[in-house]
Amino acid sequence: MLVGYARVSTLDQNLDLQFDALIRAGCERLFEEKKSGTAGTKRPEYEAALAYLRPEDILVVWKLDRLGRSLVEMMRTIDGLRVKEVHFRSLTEQFDSGTAHGRFALQMHGAMAEYFLDLNRERTMKGLKADWREGEKVVVRLSSTRLTSRWAAPSCTQARSRSRQLPSALGSA
Repeated sequence: MLVGYARVSTLDQNLDLQFDALIRAGCERLFEEKKSGTAGTKRPEYEAALAYLRPEDILVVWKLDRLGRSLVEMMRTIDGLRVKEVHFRSLTEQFDSGTAHGRFALQMHGAMAEYFLDLNRERTMKGLKADWREGEKVVVRLSSTRLTSRWAAPSCTQARSRSRQLPSALGSA
């Protein structure tokens, strides 16, 4: 049985594109969710879809990133499906875990996606450090629920007293 899972990250986004693709692919059962895919976010419909699957079923998603935001998370999910004798298919990338080529392609794609996320994080941190040095307002995310903003030091004496605060929050320069 083909089991489809569709997810959008915000309530104002629309699931129609994903639903249409999953129905055209032949999915007999669909699970939908309007939740962020960020790490730590509970996704009850996703969990329900995984629990619903039986050996020889195929979990179908419109796009690979519907499974998660990191290579580790995606690979754990796909491996967990394999252990349950469930296959995985991504429509957009045309990945199918039922073949050796499909498994290889999934791993390569996941590794590249994580690589580009890491590059983006590095560029963001370098930009924040440069803004700090140039006296711009810098916002540092300390946790998922709290933001702290600081003005870069306007004078040399304040720069000395604050210069130790930001690099520890941003990592070494």
